[in-house]
Order: sequence, then C-alpha cells, then structure tokens
Amino acid sequence: MTFEELRDFRRELHANPEVSTQEKETQERIYKALEKTGLSPKKTGGTGLLVHFKSEKEGNKVLLRADIDALPIEETNDFEYRSIHKGVSHKCGHDGHAAIMLGVAAELATNKPERGEVCLVFQPAEENGKGARAIIEDPEFDFKADMAFALHNLPGYPMHQVVCRKGAFTAAAKSVILKLHGKTSHAAEPERGINPGLAIAEILQLSEELSEKDINREDFRLITLVHVNMGEKAYGISAGYGEVHLTLRTFSNQVMEGFETRLMKRVEEIIKKYQLQLQSEWLEVFYANMNNSESFEVIRSSADENQLDFEERATPFKWGEDFGLFTEKFPGAMFGIGSGKDTPALHNPDYDFPDEIITTGIKMFTTILRKTL
Repeated sequence: MTFEELRDFRRELHANPEVSTQEKETQERIYKALEKTGLSPKKTGGTGLLVHFKSEKEGNKVLLRADIDALPIEETNDFEYRSIHKGVSHKCGHDGHAAIMLGVAAELATNKPERGEVCLVFQPAEENGKGARAIIEDPEFDFKADMAFALHNLPGYPMHQVVCRKGAFTAAAKSVILKLHGKTSHAAEPERGINPGLAIAEILQLSEELSEKDINREDFRLITLVHVNMGEKAYGISAGYGEVHLTLRTFSNQVMEGFETRLMKRVEEIIKKYQLQLQSEWLEVFYANMNNSESFEVIRSSADENQLDFEERATPFKWGEDFGLFTEKFPGAMFGIGSGKDTPALHNPDYDFPDEIITTGIKMFTTILRKTL
C-alpha cells in the first residue's frame, strides 16, 4: 500500500471513531482493507482482528499489536476529516496505530516471512483495559509468542524519535470504587444516622499518605482521586451513602499487589471506625509494560538501522497501557515514536496523530520482524 492510501485510511478511521468494545464499524473497515491486500483476517476479542503468517521454515513466533479504539472526548479540530460522532474522537492516536499495522500487513502480504510465524493483532478496548484480556482469552487466539511488540505515538518528543527503556515502560494502573453504606437521618439529628462524610475525608487523607510520588523510586505509588459522591441535594437529610473513586498507579505489578492490599486494609479500619458497611469494585486494570532486555536491544538496533534518533528514557511513563497483559504473558517490549515536540498532548481535544510517522512505524515493525523471526 502507498503512503497516500494509508494516510487516507487513517483519516477515515479518525472521522469514524468508536469507543472501547463498540468498534464494530472500525473492525469492518480494517477487515475489508486487509482483504483487499489478499489476506484472510480472523475476528477475535469481540471487535478485534488477527492476521496470521506462517512460513515453511521453522523460526520464532513474533506478535505485533496495534490498538484501534477511540475516546469519549469531543473533538475541537475543524479539519475535513474531523470526527462525525459527537463526543467521540481519536485523541490517543489509535487511528494511526491501526494504519501502521495495516501497512505492516500489506508488506507481509507482498513479502511473506522467510521463516517463523507472525501474528498481527488489531486490539479493541485498550482505553478501558478490557481488550488485551478479551483477545488472549478468545479461543481464536492460540498464538504462543516468543516475543511481542507494540508502539505508541508520543507527543512532546521530536518527530520520528524512538523512545524505549528496559524494565517498566508504562505503569500498572487500576481503579476502585469504594461504596460506603451508612444510614440517613434528619439533618437536625445526624446522631441518629450514620453519615459517611468523615470516613470519606479520612480516605482522601489516606490516599495522600500512602502515595510515594518520586518517579525515580522503584516503589513509586500514586493514588489519584477521580470522583466523590455523597448523599442527595436535600438539605433536611443527613447523607447515608457515599462513593469514592480512586485510581492507583505503580511502576511494577508486584508493588501494585502490596499497594492494593495496604490501601484496603486501612480503608476497612476506617469503615469499622465509623460503623459503615463497605462494598468495593475494581475496574480498568492495566498491567505494567515490562520490557525485557533482549526485546529492548532489538528495538534499539532497529532504530539505528533505520537511522532514527533513539532515546533511552530514564523513568517509566505514569499512564497505563493494556499491552502490559501481553508482556505479562510473553517476553517483549513497547516503544514510542515521537509525534512532535510542539503538539497537543494525548487525550487533548485538539490532538491529531501525525501522518508522517506512519511510515516510521512500519519501518520499525518490519525491521523488528527481520531481526527476531
């Protein structure tokens, strides 16, 4: 496929975004584009796709992943291919990731791997942490990868620069809803009820106490308050129910386990102190992307071979990425490609993936395959 064809495909996806688990039209667009290259993709993980290449010679099995979902953000750009769906847009560049993977698929359709096997994954639902598990647990996915790779576009870095590091590349992240059940009473007689207000205040203070915000520490821990809800706007009633929504982040899956246990133990102590009942719900779980040394060196050498500037990042990114479940299951690595220093940030309403780095991504992935199969 030509650059112009991939650019136009990327812009078609951009104009027709769909949020996590709803990527039905996106799936169909990618399916038809892959068919035009002579390939036979499989639908998997609900709204995802797999493309499998197997050569006659034995070799390694390598997986490449691209995410395809959009975000519930109203786009503020006014270019011709702006989102046609109100309140939904591609503000994390997954339209570009999908275009890159389509380009890799077209290249492999023309130049089949000489040895080994390749699995290209078009993954849905990255943004809510459900897509990787949906793919891995689907019976259609039976690929036992020797190595797995993914990329992400990175605003704030020079265009085309490759960014990677050994160890954690992105954080482990998970969210929790703490539901505090008390008892309403007349606002004039709060002592006759059980108001969760003071417990909520202590939980908020606890969140700050348990956090270790120095990103240079291996035990980096961050709790972010996302939402608080308590009672009703009825001024004669003392609240009897409240919710606290928190997000936890660490740079390793092991630290996250201990962090979660410590938080919940202290929360339960607070709940008991104020005679409340607690329900907790965990959601949007992201594993840390753990880059192994061998995969890191493959990425570094691939950047060098393509004469791309390479930066070894000192610390992990604090955001979560669903590819972490793949690196939990298979050796591998994630890397970034700079999308420009003076561009809006990811999830900004005016962000747009730069078409210029589509070719960069294809070159990196095809070089990685040549070095690892």
